[in-house]
Amino acid sequence: MYAARSEASLMAMARRADLGTIAEKVLAKQRLSLEDGLRLYQTPALHALGALANHVRERWHGWRTYFNVNQHVNYTNLCNKLCRFCAFQRLPGQAGAYWMSPEEVAAKIRAQLHNPVTEVHMVAGVWPKIPYAYYLDILRAVKAVRPSIHIKAFTMVELDQIAKVAGKPLEDVLPELMQAGLGSVPGGGAEVFSERVRQATYHLKISGAQWLAIARKVHRAGLKSNCTMLHGHIETAEERVDHLDQLRRLQDETGGFQTYIPLSFHPENSEMSDVPGPTALDELREIAVGRLMLDNIPHIKAYWILMDVPVAQTALDFGADDVDGTVVEEKIYHDAGATTPQHVEREELVRWIRAAGRIPIERDTLYRVIWSGEALAATST
Repeated sequence: MYAARSEASLMAMARRADLGTIAEKVLAKQRLSLEDGLRLYQTPALHALGALANHVRERWHGWRTYFNVNQHVNYTNLCNKLCRFCAFQRLPGQAGAYWMSPEEVAAKIRAQLHNPVTEVHMVAGVWPKIPYAYYLDILRAVKAVRPSIHIKAFTMVELDQIAKVAGKPLEDVLPELMQAGLGSVPGGGAEVFSERVRQATYHLKISGAQWLAIARKVHRAGLKSNCTMLHGHIETAEERVDHLDQLRRLQDETGGFQTYIPLSFHPENSEMSDVPGPTALDELREIAVGRLMLDNIPHIKAYWILMDVPVAQTALDFGADDVDGTVVEEKIYHDAGATTPQHVEREELVRWIRAAGRIPIERDTLYRVIWSGEALAATST
């Protein structure tokens, strides 16, 4: 098992790395400033940064690492946002363009009935000709096949479009989606809240302010959500810190964010293929800075789909306490060049977590424990 550092050892390490004042705040459970966040992005002392983040991770969760048995359904790749970093989007008539019927969505769920799936993650492109009834129909179709499943669906960007096509306020739309089966909302589509970055890379998509406003409405409706940041492209460290600060300020207000997921930019097959993308060290730094800055968001996810599995395992010592789930047929990041598997078995996730020296905990979408590896861990130490 991973051995946590004592506070004295951690403080000594931080001082050697010129992070002593930040370490003092971390140990005292004080909020880090934007200036502190920038220092964390700039420090070359990655191991000291990781040790600080691990201290916070273990203060929240001990050695527990969460996963779930889930599947993804990307119901269409039709999209009119034309984001320069996206390799998934298609226009009608383009090679590979698709739009699943509710029956096809139901068939995806039916195909996994032999697995103990507890969550379906449904996100897709944004296409204005998709009628409002379709979104209700695919929720109902999923529930008809597997009534017990939790549906995590529709990013803030998709919800903005759904409300537009419904012709009524999102506050009225959300209860109808919930009645049809919506259980929570994923965190995608936030990208980076910088208006400079939006204009350069995704100017047709909603702004950061709009994303946050929609998330506020989602939380007020009683739904939990995740939150994300797309990193490793043209954004600056200052813009990343500002993004994290805006997330934690909304969390102060609503308490609705469950998990923060740094999303690694994959340049392949996109209009930004000339941008190198983040390294493994960048990914570990992003996990650690997120854990230290987001003092009010319980979970930090090392999304194994976007990382090589060894990087995701290492991230469990850099602040992450969640690795996502079994997934099944993820399209968005694999179209952008992700080389990780599209599906792993539950037992393999358990093995990955144990090999990293952590205790696997199977959860549902709302982090209620389904199965715990703690008893086995106690008997083997």
